[in-house]
Amino acid sequence: MKSKIIAAALFAFTAGGIVFYPAIKNVGAVAPPTVDPVIKVPAVNPVTQERPKIDVVFALDTTGSMGGLIQAAKEKIWSIATTMAQAKPAPEIRMGLVAYRDRGDEYITRVIDLSADLDSIYATLMDFRANGGGDGPESVNQALHDAVHQISWSQEKDAYKVVFLVGDAPPHMDYQDDVKFPQTLKAAQSRGIVVNTIQAGNNGSTRDVWMKIAQAGYGQYAQVSQSGNAVAIRTPFDDKLATLSKKLDDTRLYYGSKEVQEQKRKKLEAASKLHESASVESRARRATFNASKSGKSNLLGESELVDDVASGRVELDSIATEHLPAAIQAMAPEEQRAVITEKAQERQALQQEIETLAAQRSDFLKKKVEESGGASTSLDHKMYRAIREQAGRIGLSYDSEAPAY
Repeated sequence: MKSKIIAAALFAFTAGGIVFYPAIKNVGAVAPPTVDPVIKVPAVNPVTQERPKIDVVFALDTTGSMGGLIQAAKEKIWSIATTMAQAKPAPEIRMGLVAYRDRGDEYITRVIDLSADLDSIYATLMDFRANGGGDGPESVNQALHDAVHQISWSQEKDAYKVVFLVGDAPPHMDYQDDVKFPQTLKAAQSRGIVVNTIQAGNNGSTRDVWMKIAQAGYGQYAQVSQSGNAVAIRTPFDDKLATLSKKLDDTRLYYGSKEVQEQKRKKLEAASKLHESASVESRARRATFNASKSGKSNLLGESELVDDVASGRVELDSIATEHLPAAIQAMAPEEQRAVITEKAQERQALQQEIETLAAQRSDFLKKKVEESGGASTSLDHKMYRAIREQAGRIGLSYDSEAPAY
């Protein structure tokens, strides 16, 4: 029976979309009567095209009993990203989400497509809430089908493509118009998509099916408590990191056509929403991720003037005045260059300070976890074990014995 409230999880959802971000897709069974577009977070091109790719999609039960795990996941998204970013060589990371409930609930599935713009993903997730359920099995079959077929997976054969199915109830196997999970898992295998399962709670029926899904999906099965047992420790460095993260965001200047500038406005609004509403700990984790090589795509994305000019990829004189950031359009070229130089120097200093504090924060957390007896049963560790082993198949190497917290 599902009746608890949501308060923690891999990702957060709401019944409705938000003004800044793309519309959410409500998916019924195989052929629902009404289908809205999949959420498409604006794509962000990686700074380097040769980096290995990691595409990770969470298929997450968002019914009432999953509240604790969902809130935990909201808090841990940046740690998960930082954990994946520890690989050598540094990968390009994209995340996506399939939130699912059941027929008769407010929605069956809602799909957020893969994107390297994790700020916009996170801003959308912040508005999700767990609700519904209470009647046992859920639309797991539909969730897996959408995770495989409604997501813009990388076409590169060496990309690490993975689904984490997270829930506490088994699938409905009595819906006649469903595509059952064995068929979907065959399609996943043909596309090189690994499917892992994480069971919340101790339901025996769920355990049996989750183990079958993981085995057929060439993945791993893990079980966590209803809250996820995620490591959640505040550190003396969090407040400073959160402050520096906001300052680092303020060094960004975007240029381009009206359409590009509108996309970037939404990206900046997503970051502002995060700074206003996310916890200090979450913002500190984001700062740590953004300071990594993999985090650069999330921090800057495309058409960021300071990085493009400072790196020599773009000549300032080649940009039409109307395509420059509004804040510097009226300036003389010398003044524009001075602003860009100042922003670049400030950014470099902030990144160095963040890297130093992030390392101190990491050491602090490792000691605290060791003092508490370890965290081998946590959501953090169980996901890391799967990522470390499976990403190794495409040549990604993880030296650390523990995930980022």
